[in-house]
Formats: sequence, C-alpha cells, structure tokens
Amino acid sequence: MLDLVIHGGELIDGSGAPRRRADVGVLGGLIAVVGDLAGAHAHRRVNAEGCVVAPGFIDSHTHDDQLLLEHPAEHPKLLQGVTTVVTGNCGISLAPLVMDRPPSPLDILQARFCHASFADYVRALRAVRPALNAALLVGHTTLRVRHVADLSRETGAREVQHMQASVAEAMEAGAIGLSTGVFYPPSRAATTREMIEVARPLAGGRGIVTMHIRDEADRIDDALLEALSVGRALDTPLVLSHHKLIGVANHGRSQHTLAMIEAAAATQAVCLDCYPYAASSTMLLPERVAGSVDVQITWSQREPQAAGRSLRAMAAERGMDATALAAALMPAGGIYFAMSDDDVDRILVHPLAMIGSDGLPASGIQHPRLWGTFPRVLGHYARDRRVLSLESAIHKMTGLPARRFGLEGRGFVLPSHAADLTIFDPATIEDRATYADPAMRPRGIHWVLVNGEVAVAGGEVVVQHGGQVLRRAA
Repeated sequence: MLDLVIHGGELIDGSGAPRRRADVGVLGGLIAVVGDLAGAHAHRRVNAEGCVVAPGFIDSHTHDDQLLLEHPAEHPKLLQGVTTVVTGNCGISLAPLVMDRPPSPLDILQARFCHASFADYVRALRAVRPALNAALLVGHTTLRVRHVADLSRETGAREVQHMQASVAEAMEAGAIGLSTGVFYPPSRAATTREMIEVARPLAGGRGIVTMHIRDEADRIDDALLEALSVGRALDTPLVLSHHKLIGVANHGRSQHTLAMIEAAAATQAVCLDCYPYAASSTMLLPERVAGSVDVQITWSQREPQAAGRSLRAMAAERGMDATALAAALMPAGGIYFAMSDDDVDRILVHPLAMIGSDGLPASGIQHPRLWGTFPRVLGHYARDRRVLSLESAIHKMTGLPARRFGLEGRGFVLPSHAADLTIFDPATIEDRATYADPAMRPRGIHWVLVNGEVAVAGGEVVVQHGGQVLRRAA
C-alpha cells in the first residue's frame, strides 16, 4: 500500500529529458515507483490531469537563514514550488556570530545574530522543523566580523586560523561549503590568499565555494579571474553567484563573461546561478547609484518612510544629488535598475546556469524575486517567450543544482529519491509579484510535497514542518 499516488500528469523528471506520461507513487517519504499506477492501492490519490509533475524546485541562491526558523502562513518559497534552499550566500550567514548590531550587509537578514557556533544554528533549525530542506553555507563575511578586529585591513595569520577553524566546525555541523562576498565593505580588504586559506578545510572537493565576486561592473573580468583562481587553488567546485553585468556601459558583455566561464569549465568545476530580472537588490551603496537608471529604496533606518520611493525622485524633490541622498539614508537597502534584458536572457539559457532567487525575506519593500522567481522562469521565459524549453527550465532548478551542490537523492523524479515534488499547471503558471507590489503570491502551482509530506494542497500551504538539513554527498 502506497502512501500517495500522483496520477494523470505529465512527468518532467529533472534530467532535461522530454516530458512523458507517468504516475508517481510515494512511500515513507521516498519516491517508490514511477510508471502506470492505475491499479495501485494508496491511502491518498492526487489527480494531476492537465498538470506537470516535477521534482521540487531547488533555490540555489537564497538569504533564507532566518526564514527557515519561521513559519509564515503565506510562505514565499513553498508557494513557488520550492522544496530546498541553499542559504548563507554572498558571505552572509546567520552563524556563527553573536552580535546585536552587525555591520552591513549582514543586516540585510534583519535577524538576531545569536548563534555562537554553526552547530547551534543547525540545532535550532532541527528544533523548529523547517518548512523546506536546507543546504547551508557558512559566510566568509560573517567569519570576518567575528574574528577580525579591524575589517578595513588584511588579516593576520592568527585571524585566518580562527576563521579556518570556524569553517571546519561548520562543515562538521552540516554546512556544505563557504560563501564569499568581497564586494561588500566588511570583506573588501580580504585578499585572494585570505579567501583560499580560510576555505582550506574544503580543499579537494570536501565542500563547495560560492562567490559574490569583487566587481560585477567595469572590472568584472578581473573579478572573475580571481574567483576562478580560488576554485583552482582549492581544487573544489565553484559557483559564481547571481552572474550579471551592472551598468549601462557593460550591457552586452555577458557574451564575453560567459565565454570566460566556459573556457574555465573545461579544466575546473565551475557553474553559476542567476535570477530572471533586470534589476538587482542589496544594501544601499552610494557608489552604485551613478551606474543605475534608478534606485528604488527598500528600507532605511534613518527614514523608514522612504521605503518604496525612487531615489532619484526623492533627490529631485530635495534639490540634492542622488548619490549624496543614498549616503544620507544609510543604513538602507535598494533595488538597482542597471541591467540589460538581453544579458539576462543570455545568462539564463546558458547550460552552466542554475536558477536562484537571491530574495531578501525582510521587512520593508522587497524585490519581487522573493515571490516570483520560479513561476517567472516557467511562465514568462519558457511558455510565453520561449527563451528556453520547459524541460530545460526545470532542469536548471532541479537536477542541475542537485548535482552541482552534491544533494544526493534530490532533484530528480526517480525511485528511492526523496519525494520532493511540485505539481503545476503549465498553461496558467504565472508570477504576479511586481516592484510596486512584491509580495503577490504566484498562480498555477497546485501541490507541493516535501519529503513525502503534502506541504501545499490546492495552492494553499497546509504543512510547514517537512524539511530537513541536508548534507553534501562526498
């Protein structure tokens, strides 16, 4: 007797192979059988006629460290069909750090930093039983804030040793690797050598390194070469975070950067993640203003009422320079309209590209990617614009990240794999989140299973305790 049978749907199994008609049987949290189950006995049957049955989506780039500890009634990831998140990206992890007011960009998590060790954070996650599976990265910037007295300078040997020890502890506790964010002020003084030495416990493929590179604008070539050198020195898989080209002067350069990455992939393990929007979002940085068509303020401690406003419009009202206003609003966050749709298309369809939302689940005005990334790829890009096939789109958010991050038993609809499954209507799936109203839930995702538990039924969240902390396969 099976626990559940999903019947009548078209199966897209996560491999990139063409869809086919097949039923899926679930038992004990695992996929037990795939095929014709018309006569199978089950405690529950789900009719997927007219729908696609796919592996649960893997969000390869998130900042869900705090969201994993919470259970909002309207869950922005479950409602998109996401069943696994990779969190702790861009050098920013919630642990290990105890600090009341961490410096930006750690404050983008808008969370309480109260976990003295990575093991403490993992225990907290397991205690609350998260809604999603979590693959955890430890952040280099978090470690710098914890162990380096003066963030404006290069580190000494003892400080590097302390950070190394924290990475080793995090890996023992269940982290899958290290993330870096040398673009941000607390880590800008970090050298290439520092990143390599701090990540030394991951060498030889014992963990993965994800990197928010030093520059995504005029000096992106140098930044990519630095990141690739880190991966090579460690002989470990590298993920280039949210690959993009910032600033009007750099529009079109993705042809060149993707060629660089392709060439490197011939001799080392490297891939990238991206999101399907031509605007980025992070802490408010005055130096980013000039290269942006506009900046939408997402939050500001000094002027909370500025959230949602155009920085340039506010500057004009006050008769001041927009860059100066950005400095006056800090600490704050912003959405930067500075990318090219052609570059987004080119990066999205590249064979090395995975899908990651990079959403910030915090108060204030959010980027719509937190609520819309996955249905936007499936609806706007695959169905409506036919930039890529539905099979390819699903591969980029299931099988590809499962293999790249070493998440064994995930990302494919195969017997003995975890029953992480998403059922959606390919004709109606749609992202509705906008820059004006970023928390609008998507349409068209009907059922979501996390480790065999029905988490979403009829488009509504019903269970939020099906997730597990995932380890990386050796």
